[in-house]
Parts: sequence; structure tokens; C-alpha cells
Amino acid sequence: MTSLAERVRPTIRMRLTLLYTGLFLGAGIVLLGLTYLLVENNLAQHSGAMELSRSGPSGAEDRVFAQAPVGAAAPGTTESLTPNQVQGVLVKAKRDYKDDTLNALLTQGGIALGLVGAAGLGFGWLLADRALRPVHKITETAGRVARSHDLTERIGYEGPRDDVKELADAFDTMLGRLARAFDGQRRFVANASHELRTPLAINRTLVDVAVRRPDATDDVKRLGESLLVVNTRHERLIDGLLTLAGTENTEAGTDPLDLADVAGHVLDQAAAEARARGVTPDRRLGPAPTSGDPVLVERLVQNLVENAIRHNHEGGELWVSTRGRDGRAEVRVANTGPAVPAYEIETIFEPFRRLGNDRVRSDRGSGLGLSIVRAIAGAHGGTVTAEPRPGGGLVVTVRLPSRVPAALAAHSDGRPLQPARPVRGDEAAHHPRE
Repeated sequence: MTSLAERVRPTIRMRLTLLYTGLFLGAGIVLLGLTYLLVENNLAQHSGAMELSRSGPSGAEDRVFAQAPVGAAAPGTTESLTPNQVQGVLVKAKRDYKDDTLNALLTQGGIALGLVGAAGLGFGWLLADRALRPVHKITETAGRVARSHDLTERIGYEGPRDDVKELADAFDTMLGRLARAFDGQRRFVANASHELRTPLAINRTLVDVAVRRPDATDDVKRLGESLLVVNTRHERLIDGLLTLAGTENTEAGTDPLDLADVAGHVLDQAAAEARARGVTPDRRLGPAPTSGDPVLVERLVQNLVENAIRHNHEGGELWVSTRGRDGRAEVRVANTGPAVPAYEIETIFEPFRRLGNDRVRSDRGSGLGLSIVRAIAGAHGGTVTAEPRPGGGLVVTVRLPSRVPAALAAHSDGRPLQPARPVRGDEAAHHPRE
């Protein structure tokens, strides 16, 4: 959870704008201060020169005051001014003129500095955006690569040889190395698919032929059946590993599909296994349109259903529900069974991680089911969450991006139409009945 300081922290563009404006205002304040000192010094020198010209050795000031009529009166008064009073009036007038000039300089200079600073703030915002434009291009490219898994795209920045150019080139180099690594992984998966499955298929054929021979003894038949079980488990393990490796870091398809149809098909296929284990399925399938690779999405739902059946107890129950909610297509699988500690929830999504002593149980799968579910959901831009079910068992929810059919995209008046909501009985999958 982010703190208040992190939420209100300005962006790098705002910080650059404030930096540019601060430097500009600082330079303006220094310039205004220097101008103030220079004007003040100039006025002081001018006043000193005037005083020197009046009181010099020539006695010009005395002659001026001597020629002035002593009985003259100041304007607006009836009293005559003495020479000392006239000099005081002149000194006061010069001081007032100096103060008015300096005050006007500060006031008008401050107003002009504020206006120019506001303009500098706007220009700084534009300049910061221009300076960060190459970084934005790198970010957009990285986002497209992350969403599409297309490692062939490059930034190809053609600017001057600076820090941004080095960053873009380093990013392109990293994409190239990742592309080569993923290509090598795909080739390895393809080769492993052939090299590992073929010997197991041969072993299964040889064991099956040996068991069906007319002269096969009971011991040979029992041994063959055990080997077939082990061979089947190895085939399932290899198939899970190849599926997990093939779904990670790949782009899913965009075929339209409905999770309700997929879940219904998977439940029909798993009905025999559910009956054999005494598990009663309960389906609550509402419309849940989405898009993706049909084979992978079917594998996702199949793993959830098989996991819920195999990790159940005799006479247990299974709930499968689908619906569209908040712009997401949702499938939820809940089952009875042993209690699952809350702190173990995250570990069950890791490969080969099982609860308790399930590792020795070959009929419970290879330990890759939920890992494959998470990988397929991530390839489709979805999420997977799990939580313990009260009374024992697990509730697993997969949410994929929703796809609203074009015919239902809007009302006749243009208002958007929300995805259809299934019956309220669908809610019971989250907290199934005991």
C-alpha cells in the first residue's frame, strides 16, 4: 500500500519544470538585486556631485542664496524662508526622489519578474515534455513488448549520442538477447517434446504387448499394469512440463469463446472420473464471453476441475460457476476436501508443490496443474486467486478480460450494455453449501 507521500510525489516532468522555473527565478532575483544596487549607487553619486557643485570653493551656493530675496515666502505660506530652510527642502526632495525611484524599481521589477516567472513555468513544462519524449518512447515500446510478447520490436532511437541514446541502445540490446533466449527455449521445448514422448510411447507399447501375450503369467501382468501406471504418470508429467514451458512468455490467441461453454464441455468429459470417485458436480454456468486460445483455455478449466476432483474425498462435492463481472469473464471452481492452511495458498501455484504427503500419491497428478493454470491465465492477461473453503477444500477463481458480443455492446440509444449476470444461485460457488 502506497503512502500519502508517495501518492502526492510529483512526476519527473513536474520536478524538471519546477527546477527550470526555480533556476530562472533565482537568476531574475539576482539580476534585480544587482540592478537595485547599481541604481542606488548611481543616485548617490549624482547627489554627491550636486552637493559639491553648490558648496565648492567658488562660493556659488553663497552667491545664489545671497541673490535670493530673503523675505520671499514659500508657496502657500505667508512666512519667508531662510537659506538654511531652502537647503533642507532641497535635501528632502532629493531623498524622496531617491526613495521613490528605488521603490518603483523593486515594485515594478518584482511584478515583471512574477509575470516572466509564470511564463517560464509554462515554457518549462513544455521543454520538460520535449526533453522526456525519448524516455516516453522507450516506455511505450517496453509496454507494447510486455503486452504482446513481441521481442522483435526495437526502439531504434536516432537522436544525438547522449544518455538517452545509450539507454535506448541498451534496451534494444536487452530485447535482442531476450529474443534469442526465448527462441532457444522454444526450440528446446519442441525437441524435448519429441525426444521425451517417443521413448515413453515405445515403452507403453512394449509393456502393453507383453501384458497381452497369451503366455503371460499373472506376475507379469501385474508388473505390466504397474509399469503402465508409472509410464502414464511420466507422460502426464512431461505433458505438463511442456505445456508450462510453452505457455510462459507467449502471446495467447484472440479467438472469441465463452467460459460457460468451455466449462460445460470439461465437466462432461470429467463426469466419468467424478462418478468413479463419488464426487457430485454442481454446475452454475452463466454467460462469460472472453477471447483467447481455445485449447489453452480448455486446459486451464480442465486442470481446475481435475484438481478439484482428485483432491476431494469420497462422496464429496464440486461446484463450477461462470459469469461476467466488472468487465471480466470469471470461472470459479470450489470443492470439498481436506482443509488447506491459508499460508499454503501461494505455494500450491509453484511447480511440484503439493500439500502434506501428496507427493507420494501418483493418482493426484504431477504437481503442475495450478502452475499451468496461472501460466495460461497470465498469457491471456488474466489473474488467478485461491482461498481456503470453510469446512475444507479450496476455492479457485480465474478472471480473464471480458469480450462483450457486438450485438450486445450497446442499447438502441447508444448507452453501453453491461455483461449479462447469471442467476443469484451462482453466488453459492464462493461459499458452497456444506
